[in-house]
Parts: sequence; C-alpha cells; structure tokens
Amino acid sequence: MTAEQLTPVRLEGQAKQIIDTGRTRLLVTAAVFAAAFFAVSVRLAEVTLISEAEEPRITQAAPVTKVQTTRADIRDRNGLLLATNLTTASLYANPRVIINPDDAAAKLARVLPDVSEAALAQKLKSDRGFVWIKRHLTPRQQYAVNRLGIPGVDFQRDERRIYPAGPLAAHVIGMTDIDNKGLAGVERYFDEEVRSRSEALYLSIDSRVQHIATSELQRAMTAFKAIGAAGLVLDVHTGEIIAMVSLPSFDPNDPGSAPVDVRFNRPVLGVYEMGSTFKIFTTAMALDSGVTSMTGGYDASHPIQISRFTIRDYHGKNRWLTVPEIFIYSSNIGSARMALDVGGPAQKAFLGKLGMLQAVPVELSEVGAPLVPQVWRDINTMTIGFGHGLAVSPLHLAAGVAAIVNGGIYRNPTLLRRDSATPPEGRRVISAKTSREMRRLMLQVVESGTGKMARADGYLIGGKTGTAEKTAGHHYRQKALLSSFIGAFPMNDPRYLVLAMLDEPHGNKETMNYATGGWVAAPIIANIVKRSAPILGVAPIDERAPDIRRDMLVQVDYREGARASR
Repeated sequence: MTAEQLTPVRLEGQAKQIIDTGRTRLLVTAAVFAAAFFAVSVRLAEVTLISEAEEPRITQAAPVTKVQTTRADIRDRNGLLLATNLTTASLYANPRVIINPDDAAAKLARVLPDVSEAALAQKLKSDRGFVWIKRHLTPRQQYAVNRLGIPGVDFQRDERRIYPAGPLAAHVIGMTDIDNKGLAGVERYFDEEVRSRSEALYLSIDSRVQHIATSELQRAMTAFKAIGAAGLVLDVHTGEIIAMVSLPSFDPNDPGSAPVDVRFNRPVLGVYEMGSTFKIFTTAMALDSGVTSMTGGYDASHPIQISRFTIRDYHGKNRWLTVPEIFIYSSNIGSARMALDVGGPAQKAFLGKLGMLQAVPVELSEVGAPLVPQVWRDINTMTIGFGHGLAVSPLHLAAGVAAIVNGGIYRNPTLLRRDSATPPEGRRVISAKTSREMRRLMLQVVESGTGKMARADGYLIGGKTGTAEKTAGHHYRQKALLSSFIGAFPMNDPRYLVLAMLDEPHGNKETMNYATGGWVAAPIIANIVKRSAPILGVAPIDERAPDIRRDMLVQVDYREGARASR
C-alpha cells in the first residue's frame, strides 16, 4: 500500500479519536452538573422541609443581642383578647456595606416619612456593623423598602404588642416598650410571667361591664365638666375587680401620644380624702364594738368646736339624731361624736383591719400608699370619722366597703380571674349581724337619704354619698370637689359593689348647680347597675315583697329624741 493510500486511513482514525474525546468530556461535564444540581436539590430540601426556621444571619456585623419579644396573650374573664403579639418586620442596616449613605438615607426617608433623613444618614455613615432604621414596619412600608433594592439594608422578624380594645381598660392592662418589656399595668406587674408562659393570662375584668362603666363615667364627666373620673365594679365575695376605670384614658397602642397625667391610674394610684363615704366605716365600727346601737344616738344640735377647728353639718337638722339618722342624713357632727366614743386607738386598729393604713395588695405596680396622720389625736379621730384627715385610694374604699356588706369578711381585691365557687378565705372584720345592719342603713340612704338618685327599680341598691374638698398643701380648695357614691346591689344579698367618683365636677341646670355626690355621682351608679346587672346575671327582684321589706326595713321615728329600729 502506497503512502497516498495510507493518508485517508490515518485521518479517519484521528477524527474518530477526537470525537470520542469530546464525547467523554461532555459526559464528564454532564455528570459534574448533575452532581451539583443534586447537591443543590438536597440542600434546598433540607432547608425547606427538614431544618428548623432560623433568622437570617447578619454578615460582617458586630454581634447583635437577640430581642426577646414573645409574650403570652392577656384576656378578660370571658376570653376576650385584650393584648396579643403581631408579627412584624423591622428594618436594619449594615453601614459597613452601604455604598452611598446619603443616597440611601434620602430614598428611605421618602418611603418612611417619620424617619429623619439627616439622622439616618449619620447612622449609615458610622463604622458600626448593625443599626436599626425603623422597628415594626407595616406590610406596605416593607414592600416600599424592598422595591428600593438598597444593598446592606434588610429586615428582621419582630413582634409588636397589640391591644385590640384600644383605650378600654388601658390603665389596667398597661403597655410595653418597643422591645415588648412591660412598662405599666398588668403588663409590668406580670412581665416575667407573661414572657415565660405560653397560655393566656386571664384577668377578672369583664370587658362588657368595663365598657358600660367607662361610657357612663365619660358621659357624666362631660356633662359636669369634670377634669377626671374613676370607677370600680367589684365582686364582694371573691374580691375580683370586674371593672376599673380611670378617665381620661389613652390608647396603649400609641402611649407616646398621651401626657403623663393621663396615664395616671386614679382608682389605685390616686389617694384622696373620700368624704362621707367613710361614715360607713365609722358607723360599722361603732355598732360592732358595742359603743352604740341602732337605737342609740348623739346630739347634733350644735357644731363642735375643738381647738381652732369647727365641725358642722352641711344641711344640719340641729337636734338629737339617732344612729340611723346620722347615717341617712350624713351628719358630720354625729359621726365625729361616734368616732370619739370609740376612741383613736380602736379606730386606728379597725381601719387597719380594713387595709386602710397600707397600700392595697393588688396586681399592679402603680399603687398609692395612704396618707395617715403621724400623730392620731382626738381631732384626727373626729375628722377621720366623717372622711377627712386620712387619704386613701378608691380601691381602698371599695375593698373595705365590700367587707362591710358581704357578711363581714375582708378579701384582698384582685385583677385575676378567680373561681367564684371557692372564694379565698379572707379575714373577719365585723360580725354578720353588724353587716346586716349596715346593709339596711345603706339601703335607707338610697330610699330616703342623700343617695335617692342612685335608685334603680328592681335592683335594691344601697350605698353612701361622698363630697370632699380637695386639699392644696395644708388647706382645702373651696369648690374643688371630689364627688362620689359607693353602693352595692342587691342589698338583701349583695353580689357586686359599684363606685363612681368625679374630680372637680361643676353643677348644671339639671342639678340646680349642685355638684355633690348625691347629684352628680349617684345617677352614674344607677345607670351602671341597670345596664350591667343583666350581663352579670343579677335578675331584678320585687323590692316590695314582704320578706325583703321585713329583712331590710329600718324603722325610724323622726320625732326629736325618739329612737327605734327593727
């Protein structure tokens, strides 16, 4: 075979070798890509289906402390949601990788109007690895920031505390800061517990009754141009606080917009001289100690002059008054003489048993301590007897009166839901007999005394009015009144106590310009009871039924010097 004949054969062999080599290389390359694709698929499946969810790590940044934000829900006694967490996105940046801080700040400020462009630019120019730009963005804001596509800016999962009821019971629930740490109210008191538990915290508050009490107090506050108001509804057997109102209120979703004085919780943090409502304690103390009886009485024909002080009645009868008359007509003179008969040491001990000399042990951090005389002289005994000279919170008053009407057992008030079938043990402060007598007297205040406007047909409300001048230093401010009414219902078998107080009300034409407790606060009680009793399961009764009249009647012969009761 010649050389010319061998050449085509050699060329054909080389071509075949080249083709085989190319085919091998393609197979190897395909195998490498297949292996890579398989590895990516396995990792993707691991991330999406197997691995636990994790927050994205911040690269090239200083260590960042993780913000603990998870908190348990807070609900009312019926399960209505009062506080919960809402998942949000919070915007952060790594200034070390921001290319143009000024441009980034300008773009972000356009979509986040409440962010200062100058302050943000300064942040983005820092040498830090992590800075917050804005916490808790709305979905619309998050979308707008995403569209900007700024390198070095990203989101972190966050949670924001939300209060679905808004201002309702705001002073009770309180609020948290931006990192979900409790700042006030139940949120602060139970901060660690709410952070550590998974199940909801149930309060004693009934949102329906809370709304009723709030609306009635707000209506009266507006009508009488008061600067504030406070209200309570209390279960007299369990001590559960069914409603606690402080007005004006605020929205805990935006606490920064409320002045500090608006966040002041009047029912527990405010301490006041409660006026004639304190005569409930004076009369109960005198009856229970045996110093006097329902057939006893005191001379109220002339004012009492002691040192430089004069004690007189607002609308004096100027005669001897029976114990029931002293209470029904709200005689300062009679109450002062009654307290003096009991004596200062015994009075102090009695009020101590009712919790009046120390802060109320309720589940709030914002609790006011009572203002107690340093030296308990006779003048203190007498003025405290009709509600001056000792300042307590409205909750002090409510818890004490609950013990007077419930059979004589004091139980600490609580904001937590309790089992009504097994109320806490409590401590006895008066006898059951004295409690029955006090219920009769309180009913007579509404039937024929200063509290007639608290009457609500079918609910047998009893109570006591209170009107006290506010103090300013060592003096009283005339016409700057705290007007209140405290009552319970139904008085033949009390279940709930209701308190209403207006701060500096002004009388109007409907009240003939009077701004006392009987005119401005008593009607609030009637309205709250009529609206809330059906919700609370208290059915109206026949007030004139023979057995009820027999049990609740106090007969008083109003002729001078005559004292009789049944």
